[in-house]
Amino acid sequence: MSRGSDRTGPPTDDRARKKRPGLLLGRPFGVPVYVTSSWWIVAILITLVYGGIVQSRLALGPSAYLLAFVFAILLYASVLVHELAHSVVARWYGLPVRRIVLYVLGGVSEIDREAPTPGREFWIAFSGPLLSLVLAAATFALTAFADPFSVTGELLFQLWVANLLVGVFNLLPGLPLDGGRLLGAGVWKLTGRRHTGSVVAAWGGRVLALVVVALPFLFAWSAGSTPGPWAVVWGVVLAGFMWMSASEALRNARIRARVPGLRARALARSAVTVPADLPLAQADRRAEEAGAAAVVVTDSGGTPISVLHPAAAEAITGARRDWVPVADVSRALTGHSTVAADLEGEELLQELTRSPLPEYLVLEADGTLLGVLRAVDVNAAMAGRTVEGAGDVAGEEGRG
Repeated sequence: MSRGSDRTGPPTDDRARKKRPGLLLGRPFGVPVYVTSSWWIVAILITLVYGGIVQSRLALGPSAYLLAFVFAILLYASVLVHELAHSVVARWYGLPVRRIVLYVLGGVSEIDREAPTPGREFWIAFSGPLLSLVLAAATFALTAFADPFSVTGELLFQLWVANLLVGVFNLLPGLPLDGGRLLGAGVWKLTGRRHTGSVVAAWGGRVLALVVVALPFLFAWSAGSTPGPWAVVWGVVLAGFMWMSASEALRNARIRARVPGLRARALARSAVTVPADLPLAQADRRAEEAGAAAVVVTDSGGTPISVLHPAAAEAITGARRDWVPVADVSRALTGHSTVAADLEGEELLQELTRSPLPEYLVLEADGTLLGVLRAVDVNAAMAGRTVEGAGDVAGEEGRG
């Protein structure tokens, strides 16, 4: 149903990216495919509901429910093919695909970067519904060669109907559906603004959610009856998911509109360097005298090795601050802990996302230390908030 997940800020912890969302089924085309435990909810529902239908059509006895379970598996295999189409096209365009996840409401291809052009966005989004419609046409053609009252004929009939519904439903113009991506790509192409396309597509998703929840009532009233409880419950669940996903996409679009204004130089906190064995109390005094909002710890040769952890430092109280060295309450720097002071916008965000860390050293072109950039400050800037101490380097430069 949904093509991908858009990242809207540098993560502060890489564990969430590595956590497995469910059972690993395999790696077709090199893309990890997971199925969550929620899949069993739909599998059981399909088995129970469709099993009764099969029994009335084919009189298979208890085997009807086995056939219904097989259909549930084949249905999700079709969903997997749909998602693989998105992933393969995305990788063709050079976009990294993290994984595919099959869950209660369908599947999602988690693509780590956005398409750079509206044309590529269009084809990545359209590939899934297109392949679903191709599968629908293929299974429909095969029904001509099968007895409609046989097991094979029944499965082929249900598969062509299911793939047709998946393909058509995903083309509806609203996020999180693929049709929302298509709508967004079209508006982006017309206006030249990705943000405008995302906002229009998100509002389209909200409108579709209202339509979905109203459909069971409209159909029932037009027939002079009352809507069935299953139709109402499923409509509310699906509409709720669509509304929440569209609302999240709208929030993300507003956040991403601020990305072009991100500048490492403007967000950096001024920093003072201190030796690793310096007591915490003395480091406090040096930072206060320098008007610095961050403390960078260096080795005996003056090379930065860590950054003072504010929360850990605050936990040291009283006389202990006079003898506890700053190195004991600092976070070690890694080989990817630096960013160039001139990085800005999408380039800055991609650099931080490539190596998710709590903080980074901001370096001038000649290698001198400008300050410290904290991931929380970047996220706050993208959310339209300000954090005390962030950007004081730029402020000092402006005053100078």
